[in-house]
Amino acid sequence: MSNIANKRQTSGVDKILRVALYTVLLIMAAVYLLPFIVMLITSLKDVEEIRTGTLLSLPASLHFDAWAKAWSGACTGNSCGGISPYFLNSFQIVIPAVLISTLLGAINGYVISLWKFRGSDLFFAALLVGCFIPFQVILLPMARTLGLLGIANTTTGLVFVHVVYGVAFTTLFFRNFYQSIPSELVKAARLDGAGFFTIFYRIILPISTPIIVVTIIWQFTQIWNDFLFGVAFSGFDTQPVTVALNNLVNTSFGGKEYNVDMAAAIIAALPTLAVYVFAGKYFVRGLTAGAVKG
Repeated sequence: MSNIANKRQTSGVDKILRVALYTVLLIMAAVYLLPFIVMLITSLKDVEEIRTGTLLSLPASLHFDAWAKAWSGACTGNSCGGISPYFLNSFQIVIPAVLISTLLGAINGYVISLWKFRGSDLFFAALLVGCFIPFQVILLPMARTLGLLGIANTTTGLVFVHVVYGVAFTTLFFRNFYQSIPSELVKAARLDGAGFFTIFYRIILPISTPIIVVTIIWQFTQIWNDFLFGVAFSGFDTQPVTVALNNLVNTSFGGKEYNVDMAAAIIAALPTLAVYVFAGKYFVRGLTAGAVKG
């Protein structure tokens, strides 16, 4: 009887602790999401209701005019076509930059971890240093380089910048993941006559899905949210959406339309939010996949 009573008491304590844990998590989630909730509520109000109400007051009726104006009618500097052209610019920058930096990182990580050569450790150390170089340090050298290559103020130039700066991170990710692959696997393939790219394409890439997902999510988020490189190296017609959003918020004709600003901010953040909502669990799995060794 005493054992049964002890089990019931333990079960009751576990339930109380579980309820307390979930309560704390819900409170923290609400606090974390509060800025986004305020932005969403504000974007659905009209200007008069924003001025007379409070931040957390719900809209009396839903207004989607601010969203339409943010997309295709708001002024971003001298242009009043909304953020839609710059939204597309960001995709033109992000997609090739992510694909190229991921491919280069995979090849670099493959070479450093499974094809040791003299100076490979020094090369990897140099790449690690590259991960910690502040953005501001490379602005002038990169501007000079883009000018010499003839791709300054172009989408191609921004792709080049993000590939160069991101390849150190992608190499680090792939190198740590490939360190967990037995070197005997590569040696056996070489004995069977497989070459460098055959091993990479037929053996290494098929088992690299977790870390590829991690790298794509990381690079997509970093490049999409970048502002400094975008404002420093883009032209007026090649600006990414982050620069356009800054111009929109700081451009005022007449009264300030906070609902339009909030709608534009949410639109600009939607791709990264979607990536983390649908692929967040794969990001965590991929990070832990190469954590056993290396």
